[in-house]
Amino acid sequence: MQSITAGIIAHVDAGKTTLSEALLYRAGTLRQLGRVDKGDAFLDPDDLEKQRGITIFSHQANLSYQDLKLTLLDTPGHVDFASQTEQVLSVLDYAILVVSATDGVQGYTRTLWRLLAHYHVPTFIFVNKMDVPGTNQAALLTQLQTELSAGCVAFDATLSAETIETMAMQDDTILEQYLETGELTAATIKQLIQQRAVFPCYFGAALKVDGVDDLLAGLAQWTEPTPVKSTFGARVFKVSYDDAGTRLTWLRVTGGELKTKGYLLDNQQINQIRVYNGSKFQIVPTLTADDVAAIPNLTDTHPGRGLGIEPDAAMPVIQPVLNYTVDPKDNDLHHCLTILQQLADEDPQLHVVWSAELQEIRLQIMGKVQLEILQQRLQTQFQLDIGFGEGSILYKETITQAVEGVGHFEPLRHYSEVHLLLQPTAPGSGLTFAADCPLEVLGRNWQHQVLSNLQAKDQLGVLVGAPLTDVKLTLVTGRASNVHSVGGDFREATWRAVRQGLMMLKAQQACQLLEPWYRFRLEVGQAQVGRAMTDIQRMQGSFEGPEPAANGSDLVVLTGTAPVAEMQDYSQSVNAYTHGQGQLECLIDGYRPCHNAEEVVAAQAYQPVADLENTPDSVFCAHGAGYPVPWDQVPTMAHVPYVYTAAELAEL
Repeated sequence: MQSITAGIIAHVDAGKTTLSEALLYRAGTLRQLGRVDKGDAFLDPDDLEKQRGITIFSHQANLSYQDLKLTLLDTPGHVDFASQTEQVLSVLDYAILVVSATDGVQGYTRTLWRLLAHYHVPTFIFVNKMDVPGTNQAALLTQLQTELSAGCVAFDATLSAETIETMAMQDDTILEQYLETGELTAATIKQLIQQRAVFPCYFGAALKVDGVDDLLAGLAQWTEPTPVKSTFGARVFKVSYDDAGTRLTWLRVTGGELKTKGYLLDNQQINQIRVYNGSKFQIVPTLTADDVAAIPNLTDTHPGRGLGIEPDAAMPVIQPVLNYTVDPKDNDLHHCLTILQQLADEDPQLHVVWSAELQEIRLQIMGKVQLEILQQRLQTQFQLDIGFGEGSILYKETITQAVEGVGHFEPLRHYSEVHLLLQPTAPGSGLTFAADCPLEVLGRNWQHQVLSNLQAKDQLGVLVGAPLTDVKLTLVTGRASNVHSVGGDFREATWRAVRQGLMMLKAQQACQLLEPWYRFRLEVGQAQVGRAMTDIQRMQGSFEGPEPAANGSDLVVLTGTAPVAEMQDYSQSVNAYTHGQGQLECLIDGYRPCHNAEEVVAAQAYQPVADLENTPDSVFCAHGAGYPVPWDQVPTMAHVPYVYTAAELAEL
């Protein structure tokens, strides 16, 4: 049997878990259908999921159909839990994207589509709720082709000549072959699907198990297993804790095998391997390529971590944008911190930040629904009643021109100097690191120390102390002492070089504050359009439209972008002035220049020179003692000549 791992993803309420239930039922894994609204769905076993009627955690199920062994990974559909969905994407062979026929392609559907493209996951589409009166398959297919990809093609048991021609048109080389031969082989169709040129579309109603057999048959016929590697490799996609408090590392094996009593990660012994099916599991002795399982009691694992020959996954696209202070009420602050760190272990996009100086815990999250779920979990799972302060925005900082930053660290019997070239990069690119320094100038070991230390902690900007992003940091020169240099010296010099360069840019007004922006879709009545447009302009947003709503109602739609800081509470206003008839859908659309940067910088009153853990100053040595040198005097005292002139930096 060919083995495939597929994830089911969708906008919330599209029927994703209902489709999972129907697939398991038709494959014979379930004897009867569960329902989300009745709280007995096989893949929503958690009490919170049953209460809310939504998927909050990813879950595994297994089925066999014809010659296909299918591991299903059901994922959350709410945007606040998008990070859990993204974690799963890196281990998938294929995805099944569920689209609601009554709502069509929604904002979060487009976000998921971009994530699928980012992780290059071949995708099948199931258009659900086709039993609702007024749904039109042809119109829905046109919308999929227009808004997602021209390669969205309706698949039936027998592919028509028109369908085959549409598929061939997605690739110029294959189109030439098709025009010569007049046919498209099954192998070629599979290739087009794997290359994300073609996306098979199926239509049905999961609740009535309509169209589910066609989807199962399509998965069996048109999927190809990933080539198996002989050497062991695996990737972690989830960390969770079971009811007994056991830490579970969920992984997919990509090559070789993993056995009980074997070793991973600094000789941690594997005492048990669990293969889950819903909330239940069986213990197996061995995992081979394509198997998905949970390993109890591993430490130092996190979603995205590669094991064996498998590299770590790239940094996730989805990042938290809101910041909340924890109010411990009558609870011990450090006990609260321990519990929250356990929950952050499960969800790496729940960032828990502890300030020893302020004796304060802060949480970085995606949105208010995530905060509500978190508060419920703390109460029900840990009997911990805590509150949260008013939310604030998570800012980031970048630069607008290049600079050569210098860090020098030379207390008595220590020595290091590091020169870093800081360059702005494309929005959303994060921090990138490189070395362009001859080995005869700075040895390989010291260069490795510099690059490792750049990645060892968050590099902070100098405007408000927010994380630095969209910058390339390149080691260009430096100096070590054969007698006095040790690794810690280069840590100090490296971090100081980053900050010194940023301070130079701040003096030139070349540092830039960034804030998260929403991409929104606002539905209001004709009478409220003027109010809505005025509100969006007041919030420093921009919009397109109005356009008639696609559902045939009297509502109209405005789409556009606006700062999260201005729009995060706007849904309450929409509900009030439209008397519950309007709807606002907001999705994070990345970071852009802050609309009120001067006001934010003034309010934060951050003093970069006073931030001793991130100092821009250097340490030099004279008369047998080290002494501090302010950042702006470092250029005249550096021991190594600068690599770039001001004119050369201006051209970069």
